[in-house]
Amino acid sequence: MILPALAPSLFVATTQQSPKLFSTRTNQQCKVCIISSIAPMPRYDDHEEEQHEELEHLTDNDSAQPLLDDNNHSASSSPADLLDLESLIARYNLSRHREDFFEAATTLPQDSAPPNKNKFHLPVPLTLIILVVALGAASQGWTQTGINGANLYFPRLFGIGSDSPRDTLILGIINAGIYLSNAILGSFLVAPVNDKFGRRGAIFIGSIISFVANASGSVMNTWYALLIWRLILGVGLALVSSSANVYAAECAPKEIRGGLGVIWQMFCAFGIFVGFAVNWWVDQSPETFGPMRWRIMLMAAALPSLPLMGLVLFCPESPAWFVKHGERYENAFESLCKIRHKKVEAARELLMVFQQREQSPKVEENPHRPLSRSLMELYSVPRIRRATVAAYTAMLAQQACGINIIAFFSSNIFVQANFSPYAAELASTIFGLCNFLGAFPAVWTMDSLGRRSLMLYTLPPMALTLAIAAFGFSLADAQRKLSFYLTTSMIYIFCLLYSPGMGPVPTAYSAEVFPLSHRELAASSAVAVTNFFAAVLSLTFPYLLAKLGTAGSFLLYAVLNVVAWVLVFLLVPETKKQSLEELDGVFSISTRRFARYQVRKYLLRQDVEKPGLAGVGLAER
Repeated sequence: MILPALAPSLFVATTQQSPKLFSTRTNQQCKVCIISSIAPMPRYDDHEEEQHEELEHLTDNDSAQPLLDDNNHSASSSPADLLDLESLIARYNLSRHREDFFEAATTLPQDSAPPNKNKFHLPVPLTLIILVVALGAASQGWTQTGINGANLYFPRLFGIGSDSPRDTLILGIINAGIYLSNAILGSFLVAPVNDKFGRRGAIFIGSIISFVANASGSVMNTWYALLIWRLILGVGLALVSSSANVYAAECAPKEIRGGLGVIWQMFCAFGIFVGFAVNWWVDQSPETFGPMRWRIMLMAAALPSLPLMGLVLFCPESPAWFVKHGERYENAFESLCKIRHKKVEAARELLMVFQQREQSPKVEENPHRPLSRSLMELYSVPRIRRATVAAYTAMLAQQACGINIIAFFSSNIFVQANFSPYAAELASTIFGLCNFLGAFPAVWTMDSLGRRSLMLYTLPPMALTLAIAAFGFSLADAQRKLSFYLTTSMIYIFCLLYSPGMGPVPTAYSAEVFPLSHRELAASSAVAVTNFFAAVLSLTFPYLLAKLGTAGSFLLYAVLNVVAWVLVFLLVPETKKQSLEELDGVFSISTRRFARYQVRKYLLRQDVEKPGLAGVGLAER
């Protein structure tokens, strides 16, 4: 399969058909991966769905044929080829870039990476985009842990500090508020806000909401006022998180897309660590902050939003957004030139996209179609439905493993296990540091080991560490010192296992498995799933802690890690190193066939035939 330079990095999806980019006068066909994600997904009738189930396997030629001769633009090109080029240039006001587009059409090299250059050597505007993603992630992580330290103070001040069912429920709702509003409202505002204001605009609006909500919540004097601002905060976080991940995926070069997919989790973990560190510092300065300590903890979480809302204004808009909204190719080319090293690379990507759109007359262009219809297509179109099941499963597994429970309630957990407040804050800070440092290996392992394999390899030892931690908590009264070392070490090992696996994989997986026509809605719905279950866990954990104790609660989450492993094993195919066409093939195989193959091949040890490209085993590919 010939991958034209950098094009898959811009539009991460596959097409149902694979037309030729250009027809040449030779008998050989230059088969390439066409990026169909610019246009909405076609609707299938029964006959088309049956055809879609059969994956077309295209054979590669021994070598790529130049589309246009270097010395004579028309030497190896038919009049129709030149008409395609001239049509793009003339229709979209690109005449001053004519030479760049003809040079781009001359060759389509197999390796899109710039020669003799480090693949992480990026143009400045692309670096700014990565910083925007990092700041958005840090803002979310810091927000999560700001409430962690405040939980030790504001419940008593607001009269909800008892262990009564009412107070426990209210505290759970306050902690879960950002996830409830994120899942119910915020995630489904992402698509219309992105359509109207673009990726940058959505991030800018979300950062303003996050800053105002964090700052306002910190000065409230009643629990219900704090809850209202937490609900508003969830909407802002939804706009930033969903838009930033899509923004990065659309702008990143193909060869580092997997590594950059880790940025969100890495800096979310960094925000968690900084939040814990600030909580610990504030808690150890009672003479400075006095009764304002919990307010400072909440207020500090607003800080990353300030540079975020300023920096995003200096970033170029996503080229994919320009092409999808009004076919603004001139604007898309200008954005591409800013985030690629050479204009010819930008021209090549844009040329491929234009040719594909011209050769896809069956695809209906309807940017104003109802949101309800697009939402239904997540479950009615077979290829998208299978991707939806896989993405939702990965997101559910992320929450079932229990990481956010430790992030939200670690101070409470350690205090209930007879840790002093000082020791609890310090232990939580070290937990945040482990979460951050543990994410670094994923920059390399995401593309080497694979998404599915990382989840399958890390979930079993995560379950084991939680089970041992549960045993350690049960010793708290009898052997306090042993309990301290055993529980903290197991929680830190759990975190180090989570960070390169269940941390970054679900988000990166959800961003790459959907076509662009449904990407904003599908990715935000996946975020809604993870936030919904985060809210459920936040609401139920205080009850679990009261009924089962710390040891029983940790043992329950150890079991949930095993359940998560089973779900991933049966429902989540591997996507590592799949070309766009192969990725379409991965989700052309029914979920039932994929699950049946996994059971028969790896559990029953039967010699069965792999069901097409989707039958990827534990560590294959």
